[in-house]
Amino acid sequence: METTRSRIRWVLPALIAVGWLALGGFSGPFAGKLSQVAVNDSTAFLPASAEATKVAERLRTFGGAKGLPAVVVVERTSGLTQVDRDWLGSRELAGASPVIPSPRDDQAAQRVVAVTDPSKAVEEIRARLASPPAGLTVLVTGPAAQIADLKQAFGGIDGLLLLVAGAVVTLILILVYRSPLLPLLVLLSSVFALGLASLAVYLLADAGVIDLNGQSQGILFILVFGAATDYALLLVSRFREELRDTEDRHQAMRTAWRATIEPIAASAGTVVLGVLCLLFSDLNSNKGLGPVAAIGIGAAFLTSVTFLPAVLVLLGRSSFWPLRPKFGSPHPAASGLWARVARLVANRPRATWVVTTFVLLIGVAFVPQLKASGTAQSDIFLTDVDSVAGQEVLSRHFPGGSGSPAIVLADAAQARAVTTAAKVDGVAEVRQAGESGGLVRLDAVLTDPADSAAALATVQRLRDAVHGAGAEVGGPTATLLDTRDTSERDRLLIIPIVLLVIFLVLALLLRALLVPLLLIGTVVLSFAATMGVSALVFNGVFGFPGADPVVPLFGFVFLVALGIDYNIFLMTRVREEAKTLGTREGMLRGLTVTGGVITSAGVVLAATFSALAVLPILFLAQLAFIVAFGVLLDTLIVRSLLVPALSMDIGRRIWWPSSLGKSS
Repeated sequence: METTRSRIRWVLPALIAVGWLALGGFSGPFAGKLSQVAVNDSTAFLPASAEATKVAERLRTFGGAKGLPAVVVVERTSGLTQVDRDWLGSRELAGASPVIPSPRDDQAAQRVVAVTDPSKAVEEIRARLASPPAGLTVLVTGPAAQIADLKQAFGGIDGLLLLVAGAVVTLILILVYRSPLLPLLVLLSSVFALGLASLAVYLLADAGVIDLNGQSQGILFILVFGAATDYALLLVSRFREELRDTEDRHQAMRTAWRATIEPIAASAGTVVLGVLCLLFSDLNSNKGLGPVAAIGIGAAFLTSVTFLPAVLVLLGRSSFWPLRPKFGSPHPAASGLWARVARLVANRPRATWVVTTFVLLIGVAFVPQLKASGTAQSDIFLTDVDSVAGQEVLSRHFPGGSGSPAIVLADAAQARAVTTAAKVDGVAEVRQAGESGGLVRLDAVLTDPADSAAALATVQRLRDAVHGAGAEVGGPTATLLDTRDTSERDRLLIIPIVLLVIFLVLALLLRALLVPLLLIGTVVLSFAATMGVSALVFNGVFGFPGADPVVPLFGFVFLVALGIDYNIFLMTRVREEAKTLGTREGMLRGLTVTGGVITSAGVVLAATFSALAVLPILFLAQLAFIVAFGVLLDTLIVRSLLVPALSMDIGRRIWWPSSLGKSS
């Protein structure tokens, strides 16, 4: 019987490890296939209720209204020659308009092409324009070209982003564990998690169940690596701790697994529920990120509590070579840095939380400087791209909205009245572009670039002017306006829902009501301080033109959900220790033994999110800074000083209404 039990103790972990190796071999390639099912066209993400969406649906009855405009613009500052004009007019571009000369000078001309597949079509158009007359500048711009350039910018997700994230995680783990083998095991666990998540997301996106875009794809990669590593750090740290107290590796792992499964599950559950709150969004791109991120966290959780324990048991103390934890050896944490930090907080808890709160409030004071009302589409690129350069050329020689007019649909009987009403400030020209089914289409050419803030304001004025006649306004600029407005509504709706969900999770986990409120309050304070510092950095250091309204929302969802993680790791251990030691001593013990692992986890997560900055997209660069800085702030200030100090100052009452910690 004992022999059979002994075999099971070895066979079961081996089967789990082999099973994950087989699953990883099958699912791994799907990480490289996600780009095939990702859609980066913002027009596909608006809700059906948006005015721009309604106009797009009704435009299907107009034969010439299909597709997005790609604008071919040519420029010769010394003046276009007849050869230039003949060359542009002779290019075979299906569905293109005739050559349109600049109304301001003879230095530029354009042709507008309506395309249905922006990425493929723009690539073909650029190939057909590859050999212009000497000295002639030829660029393709407009909404279709911006989508094509955006897809190309996201092309680094499959390779560069994974390479950077993997290298960063490996380096940090080597520094933390000073072992060549353990980082490999943790990284392998992360890779298996990414493969499983990619397989699930690919199948769902391919079936049309969820929406996937380049931003969601990049966040998925980073989130899986960061979360899987965080969970691994917690398990490995507890396993190493138990190996010093338990001679049998299997018993050590059972104890470590049972002690960490609750905080890891609570952490994963908190993040999953937090990101699933994005399903309440009216913007389909936000709504799509919710299940994508949830799947990633779920995969990270599964590998961390199955594959990793299995291989650690099989390797035992050899996992930590050359610094193997010996049975009976002292715990380094008992006299290390975090023991000194714990004593410092315990000696002056009130002074500690007052000072740290004041420091955080300094950051909060700069929140009003955050410019998150939206940016021009051309500003989302951090590198030079043809669509942006082309828009600059277009704006010099044509009304800025040329090629991308605002589209007004009205009853044919109201055509004259709507045409007159549509001539608001910022509209250069209104022309009739077709009639079908009792509807008339009017194209309002904007004086400003179609993706600019000024153009958005013009479309709002245009809507205000024509709504009285029953007309509706769509087109590329209207799509951007509806996206911005929807994002702002989402932010006001989703943030309170996230806070409520996280409070409920913490209340169930900690069996208390006061401590969840305290933890949420500290993390929200940390988030606000992060946004204030981000405003200073974005405006003064990087000179960013602004931020999309969705940036604060995504920053909040990830920072609050992930920031609560570290408080969960800390307070579950404090609660465990407080059962026998009391609240004060339990906090000292909890902070001492979790300080190193939680700090390491925070550094790993901050570093992995920083890897998003390798993609030349403004939104991802801003999110990378917000989450990286915020996680470090949570880890080093909130979890290390503010929460312990408040807990010690409040004492056993922090567990109200639980009876835990009667002795302090």
